[in-house]
Amino acid sequence: MITLENLTKSFQQNKGSVRALDGVSLEIQQAAVCGVVGPAGAGKTTLLRCLGLLDRSDGGSIRMEGAELSGLDGRDLRAARRRIGVVPQGDSLLRQRTVAGNVALPLESADLSASQRRARVAELLDLVGLTDKAPVYPDQLSEGQRRRAAVAQALATRPSVLLADEPTAELDPATTDAVLTVLDRARSELGVTILVATEDTAVVRRLADDVVVLDRGNVVEQGKVLDLVSEPGSRIGSALFPAADQGRSATQPGRGHDVVAEVVLTGFAAVGALLPEASSRFDVELSILGGGMTRLGDTPVAKFSIGLSGERSESALKWMIDHDAQVHRAPARVDGVVAA
Repeated sequence: MITLENLTKSFQQNKGSVRALDGVSLEIQQAAVCGVVGPAGAGKTTLLRCLGLLDRSDGGSIRMEGAELSGLDGRDLRAARRRIGVVPQGDSLLRQRTVAGNVALPLESADLSASQRRARVAELLDLVGLTDKAPVYPDQLSEGQRRRAAVAQALATRPSVLLADEPTAELDPATTDAVLTVLDRARSELGVTILVATEDTAVVRRLADDVVVLDRGNVVEQGKVLDLVSEPGSRIGSALFPAADQGRSATQPGRGHDVVAEVVLTGFAAVGALLPEASSRFDVELSILGGGMTRLGDTPVAKFSIGLSGERSESALKWMIDHDAQVHRAPARVDGVVAA
């Protein structure tokens, strides 16, 4: 587990001191993927650099697997850094080295034989799908391939934590998916705990178990992704669903319905069958007034504004709650229905 308590960090600029992190506290479970989300300047990169022991925080505590990392120096600091892999923003590969040479770079100061280094490099290139690119130089790779090679390099010393700073920035959807697949494999096959800093909620939707939303160095929201999508008013919960299709005809919630509510459904069975079964079981007319569907990791999730009409509308709503639907009454107007 990684635990941050009241982490602070300031920088001096021409206009004075700027607080990049302002009392950040969070916990990340082992082998989880945590998305660190926020606009440019929110403090995402600073948080990852402090956690990666590349920058020293001004105050607060960083603990990893029970060990305090704040304030380490010398040999202890170098040893702690080897437990943390870092994929920095942009292109970090050395142009004069081949892909294999770049991946091997962190191993050259380790007590490994040449054959052991070659075996580790081969293992990592297979993980990221670049085995055939081992003798190739970075300028001969696509941008997505360079990002995957950087992930392999960051994993070379078998770290328990991987920090990835905007690993999919400016990539097309197919290339983004390839990079996220590599990160997912690192978690599932190597048991690595991953923090991904990103402005792209699609990364959270595809990969993250947990999410932390930063704004001007402050944590404004955090929690399990599947929990936050069910919370009314959640910033990240709303952002993870596609916008309503404004091209469709708008419906005014509450007009002609006995009960109006917002319903969040999670899982294949619930998304596919819960609403029709409630309508049939209680002999009520159920109208979808707006909302959308998405997928969080491998889990389908739907958020709908619904209207119920009929004598047993309240019973139908209670039955949905009893069958694990998250239900909130009197939602704001949502126009159109979309699927993604």
